[in-house]
Amino acid sequence: MKKKLLSLALAGTMVAGMLTGCGNKNTPSQPSQPQQSSAPEVSSQTPEVSNDDIIANLIANTNGTVQLTVWASEEDQEFTLGRIEDFKAQYSDVDFDITLGAKSESKAKDDILVDVEAAPDVFAFADDQIMELVAAGALQEVAATYTFDVKTANVAGSIEAATIDGKLYAYPMTADNGYFMFYDASVFTEDDVKSMDAMIEAAKKANKKIAMNVSDGWYIYSLFKGAGYDLTLNDDGTNSCTWNAAGATDVAQGILDLFATGVFVDMTDADQATAISAGTICACVNGTWRAETAQTAWGENYAATKLPTFTVAGQQKQMSSFSGYKLIGVNPHSKFVGWSMILAEYLTNEETQVARYEARGLGPANLAAAASDAVQNDPAISALAAQAAYATPQRVGNQYWVPAQTLGQILASGNSDGTDLQTLLDNAVDGITAPAQ
Repeated sequence: MKKKLLSLALAGTMVAGMLTGCGNKNTPSQPSQPQQSSAPEVSSQTPEVSNDDIIANLIANTNGTVQLTVWASEEDQEFTLGRIEDFKAQYSDVDFDITLGAKSESKAKDDILVDVEAAPDVFAFADDQIMELVAAGALQEVAATYTFDVKTANVAGSIEAATIDGKLYAYPMTADNGYFMFYDASVFTEDDVKSMDAMIEAAKKANKKIAMNVSDGWYIYSLFKGAGYDLTLNDDGTNSCTWNAAGATDVAQGILDLFATGVFVDMTDADQATAISAGTICACVNGTWRAETAQTAWGENYAATKLPTFTVAGQQKQMSSFSGYKLIGVNPHSKFVGWSMILAEYLTNEETQVARYEARGLGPANLAAAASDAVQNDPAISALAAQAAYATPQRVGNQYWVPAQTLGQILASGNSDGTDLQTLLDNAVDGITAPAQ
């Protein structure tokens, strides 16, 4: 394991301040002092000590059973349980009682915020929940590390997603919660998939369709953001949105033009799965969870790449996307903050991220894990990595989703009511930027 030398002063702080003390309710990111140990005296000459020494001190100062509760998704239960058992074996000098619960990463925040102090010690969550969790004092700041440097070990985007106001609050677990383009290489060349216009022409010749769920705020974002129109989250939970600024009607018209071809179609994820298997679509905008479906249907012609460009007022614009990461957080109210942090590191270290990819096909956030031959040769993970240069973390308030969905539905239907495009965009932005409820 990579060694990172820390000063004795930091070692003392970690042992004294993070071993077993309950989180301070007034300042939840700073655990209080435990009862059974105190920081060693520090001389003016501060020798360096290894992480092993820090952990050894923590083990020596741990009395009784360390009881921890962990939440992982239902799909990750078997894998996480195995890693927990490996963790307990690695630190066999400590008596652990670790309970594993099932909770979707997408819904973790909803239950945690009901009672932060009673929430689990360690939990997985989707990165778009981090602002509310930090505001509620539900995440321990990752101000110290034990077994590896979290900030340098993971891709920059995942660290950005786990950081609020310059402080790191979570451990990156995966870097695959985004979308890109799957395609049938018997229909498209590598040059074709660079441009949506070229893809449409190739698909038309094959008498097949290209699918994207434009009637969904998660996906329609890619078109407006790609054309240079922003959507940002304000500190008060409201959104700022420029989708009705000068020239934005050209984006709306560009979307209408795509659907007018009859080749580009609006389709949900479930319908895309059916259409891929049936052979009616030859490309789709989707995520890693749809890789197996596409690979089974297209066989040796299965391929994936970043999203293409599309035409806006005669110019090519690169489609953007939301980037998404799954993170692991530590509850600052845990009775065992130090051990919770070590467990969080273990569940997100290089070895675990490689094993999670091998077991579940989930894309690693860890740089070394992502550089492995297996990951590099995975078409979906490679496409997601290529799209990352044009992706932004999902940071939007709740008021965004319904107006964006409505806008997508209207455009996908060809704006059948004939609403003036500026009015259409003004109405959408009014809803997106409405006060938070």
